[in-house]
Amino acid sequence: MIETEINIRTADGEMETFIVYPEREGPHPVVIFLMDAAGIRDELRLMASRLATAGYYVMLPNLYYRGGAKEIGPFPSLDDEEAMAPIWGYIATATRSAVMADCEALLAHARTAPEAANGPVGIMGYCLTGPYALVAAGYFAGKVAAAASIYGVAVVTDQPDSPHVTAQAGNAELYAAFSEIDDFVPSEEYETMRTYFAANDVRGEVELYRGVEHGFAFPERHCYDRSSAERHWERLHALFRRNLYN
Repeated sequence: MIETEINIRTADGEMETFIVYPEREGPHPVVIFLMDAAGIRDELRLMASRLATAGYYVMLPNLYYRGGAKEIGPFPSLDDEEAMAPIWGYIATATRSAVMADCEALLAHARTAPEAANGPVGIMGYCLTGPYALVAAGYFAGKVAAAASIYGVAVVTDQPDSPHVTAQAGNAELYAAFSEIDDFVPSEEYETMRTYFAANDVRGEVELYRGVEHGFAFPERHCYDRSSAERHWERLHALFRRNLYN
């Protein structure tokens, strides 16, 4: 595996981006891996590398660069107001429009990389960025062919531009995973999204992971559940294989 970290120029500064891809048999389809609220860390780099071994050019950007943060370290308790204050500030910089602009910069870089295939692209997001992965499916219609939200926060809203609605603007295949035990996502979001997909013939799947908490896929998290984590990997590999290798 080839691993590198580069700075990608955006309108707002330099976005540190971890890139990993197989050493042989390229070029490889591009997958953008959007971080969760806890930010860039080795746990995510290892997850990106695991995905890349299946034959992908994986890009993991630091979406907190606008706030000057590269790695924020161990995520504090949400009840610790003093420790959380700067993190809420970083999160506030990762808006929908900002992340779409960042994805544009990532795709522009990928077009210049000989190791990256110039074809359909995949995108995935966890927690904070789950909705952004879905939004990107519509925003980059015709380019993003597969998008996945894993325990995404606010993937369903009461606004006309709710991620679960705007995602279908493109023809990407969509996947949304929900945790049954989730303090950050109201339980009705799963049913609303599942019903909407069925009623509108949206190409995709909405799946509830029963008995597990928000964060179950992160191997260093207290709520890690190996069986569910492996199932989510199975879903991601199948999703990207169907749509990026065509």
